[in-house]
Amino acid sequence: MMEAESEPKRPERRPRAELSSRQRKHLKGLAHHLDPLVRVGQEGLDERIAGALSEALERHELVKVKVLEGAPIGRAEAGPWLAEACGAHHIGTIGRIAILYRRHPEKPQITLPR
Repeated sequence: MMEAESEPKRPERRPRAELSSRQRKHLKGLAHHLDPLVRVGQEGLDERIAGALSEALERHELVKVKVLEGAPIGRAEAGPWLAEACGAHHIGTIGRIAILYRRHPEKPQITLPR
């Protein structure tokens, strides 16, 4: 686990509303064919990883993050931490892969079911 001193400041923005189980299922289906765009390695979670993920979410809205075996953080903790750090939704974790979603504020690419 990371110590509190080394954790970066997290942005205050949070997703407005929680996603329904139907919306999460839809997003998992869309993420199935995606490759991980961000990888968490030996250096763990820091501002660089959060920044890279935030940029990827800005471009793609739906992103997979791979937590490598050498990462100092557990795979179960990485997804929720990254979601909070980037103001995104943690859709789920499958093995060492975390799926995150953040709707684009101006030009959303993904339409969620109601």
